[in-house]
Amino acid sequence: MEGTSKDDQFIVDECKDQKMIGTKPLKESGSNEDYAALMAALNANREWLQAKVSINNALVMEGASQSQSQPSDFFSVGECQGQKTIDGKQMPLVVGPSTADEDHTSHEALVAALRANREWLEGKVVANSAVLLRGFDVRDAAEFDAVVEALGWPDIRYVGPAPRTHVHGRVWTANEGPLEQFVYFHHEMVLIKEFPEKIILFCEVPPPEGGETPFVPSFRVTERALEEFPEMVEELDAKGLRYTLTALSKNDTKSMRGRGWEDAFGTSDKAEAEKRAKALGMDLEWLPDGSVKTILGPRTLTRVFPGRRGRRMWFNTVVGMHGKDESSATAADGSEIPANFVQRIGEIIEEESVQFRWRRGDILILDNLATLHARRPSLPPRRILVATCK
Repeated sequence: MEGTSKDDQFIVDECKDQKMIGTKPLKESGSNEDYAALMAALNANREWLQAKVSINNALVMEGASQSQSQPSDFFSVGECQGQKTIDGKQMPLVVGPSTADEDHTSHEALVAALRANREWLEGKVVANSAVLLRGFDVRDAAEFDAVVEALGWPDIRYVGPAPRTHVHGRVWTANEGPLEQFVYFHHEMVLIKEFPEKIILFCEVPPPEGGETPFVPSFRVTERALEEFPEMVEELDAKGLRYTLTALSKNDTKSMRGRGWEDAFGTSDKAEAEKRAKALGMDLEWLPDGSVKTILGPRTLTRVFPGRRGRRMWFNTVVGMHGKDESSATAADGSEIPANFVQRIGEIIEEESVQFRWRRGDILILDNLATLHARRPSLPPRRILVATCK
């Protein structure tokens, strides 16, 4: 999407006061001054132009971020086992206290530093897709909630199939499904019209074995899928996707998708549930046993978000829902998605994954627009708390 337009209707020109960020000009101009022809060219090349705007916006933000000084001497950048460098960025970026003194490691000190450096940290989250705060003495849900509030990002209520329990303030448990089950890679609330931009995870009790929270830079999945299945990717993106998911009326913590529809929609009234589901972009089909089938679609296979370098994110949950007993994923016209395609995408996602061992007090901030995340099977005990933010 970063190449020239298909119709060769645009050329790259210059203007007075134009600035350069890296090698990208901040303005592109049309070669045809005729208004009708210009409008036709814009409509025909809309995605290409949107990508160009996103790329240059990202470069402007990155340039501004690089010109800013470091946030005092409070933070230092470190490393962790499992960290990878992808497209020149460390994932996750490990940020810790610059000294082991209590005035740097206490949760009160962290809260004050985050309040003073919100823009700096958000820039790192967007640039690196994942930031791991490590080495701070954050001990419980209340202290984690104070960290979440200090970041200043608005709350967004979780809507989805995972059983969860409210703990404190904006803090909830992560998926309470059995620890021996693998929670597959996904963008949080990817099926809903309004989804969080940031996911903040806190390790209160690290597991003795397993239980990692691997994540994947979503653009890499799209890049590799286009290399191997270019026609299938474009076909599914053009058609759109249709998902179904069956939910019981009550919560079932024996399943990683065991959240009941009454809890999910915050009501036991079916008419009200239908109203709330419609607002979220889904239809409901009631089943004889009191459960409900949710129907969602059409949804796109990939998406391009502002400030993410024009990258096409693999913003779907095809692999996680395709061909399952309680869920399905098809093309929006009802046609099946080839099983070999789904299997290979699953392999690519796994190959691109990044993971580290949880430590007590770790806080992982994920850019939900740019990363899929999952949960490895684990031995007990394991307690990871979460906050979802706009």
